[in-house]
Amino acid sequence: MAPNFSVRQLAILVCYGAILWFIAAMLVRVLGPIGALEGGALLITYALVIPGTVPALMIARKIAGLAKDQMLGGTAIVTASAAILDGIALSWCPSLYGTDPRTLLTGAALILWGVGVGLVLAWIMGRD
Repeated sequence: MAPNFSVRQLAILVCYGAILWFIAAMLVRVLGPIGALEGGALLITYALVIPGTVPALMIARKIAGLAKDQMLGGTAIVTASAAILDGIALSWCPSLYGTDPRTLLTGAALILWGVGVGLVLAWIMGRD
């Protein structure tokens, strides 16, 4: 059975997802020009998303007052908010991520990777 969320929790999680998306978009904008989204550096960047996601999940748990069994559902709300904003931005204002088309594509993939990592880690954190 899926856990219920209060209106307050939902609002916090949606807003937090928007904040995390914007931070990720700005990271893509910075990382692209310095080469962190190319070759071997891209592998390191992908790997760093994993430990970087753990504090983000712990913050979500704290600010939204999530119970252990709400972690996966709460993270789904956060990542859905971020993914929706990412899709909108990629369609209507892709220059937010930078001007290089390769950075745009690789950055979008990196954000999707972060969504998946967040969901897997939330599932692990919410297990009994």
